[in-house]
Amino acid sequence: MADRRSPATPPVPLIVGPTGVGKSEVAVLVAERIDGEVISADSRAFFRGLDIATDKPHVEVRRRIPHHLIDRVEITGTYDAMAFRRDTDRLIDEISDRGHRPIVAGGGTLYVGALLHGLFAGPSADRALRRRLAALPLDALADRLMTVDPEAAARIHPNDRLRIVRALEVSELTGRPISELQRTAAPLPHAFVLIGLRRNRDDHRNAIAARVDRMLEAGLIGEIATLQRRGLNERCQAYRTIGVQEAVAFLAGEMTSDQLREALCHRTWALARRQTAWFRRESGISWIDVPERDREEVADRIVARLHAEADREYHRADERSTP
Repeated sequence: MADRRSPATPPVPLIVGPTGVGKSEVAVLVAERIDGEVISADSRAFFRGLDIATDKPHVEVRRRIPHHLIDRVEITGTYDAMAFRRDTDRLIDEISDRGHRPIVAGGGTLYVGALLHGLFAGPSADRALRRRLAALPLDALADRLMTVDPEAAARIHPNDRLRIVRALEVSELTGRPISELQRTAAPLPHAFVLIGLRRNRDDHRNAIAARVDRMLEAGLIGEIATLQRRGLNERCQAYRTIGVQEAVAFLAGEMTSDQLREALCHRTWALARRQTAWFRRESGISWIDVPERDREEVADRIVARLHAEADREYHRADERSTP
């Protein structure tokens, strides 16, 4: 794919990190400073109606700072990394053409990976094969992946059943390891500045617990009950969102309120750990420690980093154009 950038095109900030570190809030503060618009890379904020469950930015914030790809599809619909890649490619150009700065922010590792590394034309899902793999214990799946594709096994978290199954599926259907096929993919034709946000472990866990409490107080159970009436069920992609299955179990009387809170905290922290492990393996990320309260300082540091990177890009382009 040809590089469409002009020498004057500034790099696109890509703010990443595990759930619960404050990416959305920081992205808004950065957008205020650089006349930006936010493209969400939150893998569940794409679905309409999952407002509390995904902790979407408040509607008033989204009126003040344009946000894209939030509420992209119906609750019973589907959205994949290829569609996200196409949408983001288009939005970066459209936002830039308006004279604004696109800012991509989110922790969806599959979607961030699609921007940075591209996607390969893999085989469609094989339902019979997936059922057979789903019947195996997770450790057996991880061991099998280590045998057929050690490179993928080293990259995929051993608890990430979804990606392990997909890697095994691709290997069996194509006769080639998924890691080999992934090297044929191409990144988007945009320059990205990778900014990673992280928090002290105890502070991070406390922040996740506080967010779970806010979600429950804000009406998570009622939100999921409403979405069930709109067709949300176990066959929907959105059903895998943290908070949905737990709320369904609570509504069915299978879980107490204390068990519900504990399950939400545990599952969210497990997700944060998987995301952290994935981002640590990604080269080129400039990490910023997020203090408990002062997001303004974090935004200022990101803007300074963007200005420095833009200056370097300008000088590199000037050197290339000099005879």
